[in-house]
Amino acid sequence: MNLRGLSPAPVTAFKKNGDVDFDANVRIAKWLASFEDVTSLVILGHAGEGTFLTEGERLDLIRAYADAVDIPIIAGITGEGTKVAAEEARKCKDAGATGALVYPNHGWLRFGFQKGAPQDRYKAIWEASGLQEILFQYPDATKASYDLDTQLAIAAQPGVVATKNGVRNMKRWYVEIPQLKAAQPDLQVLSCHDEWLLPTMFDVDGLLVGYGNIAPELLIDLIKAGKAQDYPTARAIFERLLPVTRAVYHRGSHMEGTVALKLGLVKRGVLDHATIREPLKNLGAAAEAEIFAAFDAAGIGRVENLLAAE
Repeated sequence: MNLRGLSPAPVTAFKKNGDVDFDANVRIAKWLASFEDVTSLVILGHAGEGTFLTEGERLDLIRAYADAVDIPIIAGITGEGTKVAAEEARKCKDAGATGALVYPNHGWLRFGFQKGAPQDRYKAIWEASGLQEILFQYPDATKASYDLDTQLAIAAQPGVVATKNGVRNMKRWYVEIPQLKAAQPDLQVLSCHDEWLLPTMFDVDGLLVGYGNIAPELLIDLIKAGKAQDYPTARAIFERLLPVTRAVYHRGSHMEGTVALKLGLVKRGVLDHATIREPLKNLGAAAEAEIFAAFDAAGIGRVENLLAAE
């Protein structure tokens, strides 16, 4: 997969009764894929409420996306346990996925991981499914953040084509990213630091972000400025986005950010409503007004080419 551009992580649209709204999800997929520099769509992750869907819903959503667009569909693989994750990946491949964003066992967030276990997880997923894999580096604040040796070992394994790095510790970023690049020159480096992208923009091949849902146009320009090492332009885009960044991502948690993303899509006219699933909670009228005002402040208006994309 060529991921050298923007890989949005779309939300999952629901009907007001809570069912998956496949028509609305296809609308999101076609709109995002209409941008030349959108290189893949990453579904069933945190922004997509992937762990809140049934297995049948997840596989049907992959099928809907794969039928709707001609770019790679990357599925979040979240199953707890190596065998479970491998079987999940095989089913995702059969449904039409091209890639796998491999989440760590969520038990590792609390308890940490044993040496060699992450490598085995990636190996089993690749051997069971053949899905091209993205190494997912969790924040340094968690116990599921891989040390450099573990990252290097995973990156060297067959099937691993990219890393989505969200370490959120720039001391580690500035040391570990150059070493990953030196060891694996073909490994594509993708940042997922939605809440403060600017410091990472000059070292990456692209972005894999939920932010890509709501402002793909500006994020594509930000990627181009970063690759050109054009700091003034990148800084200007970052400053323009800052009201939206604050309203969506400078919240209590990334869980709230998922709800805010849906409100942003409502503001842009891509969604009619921001229905979510438990355990997510609505943010309330004041937050909705704040988010809508942030889009106005950034000059990000309604999508004009939505029908054309469909």
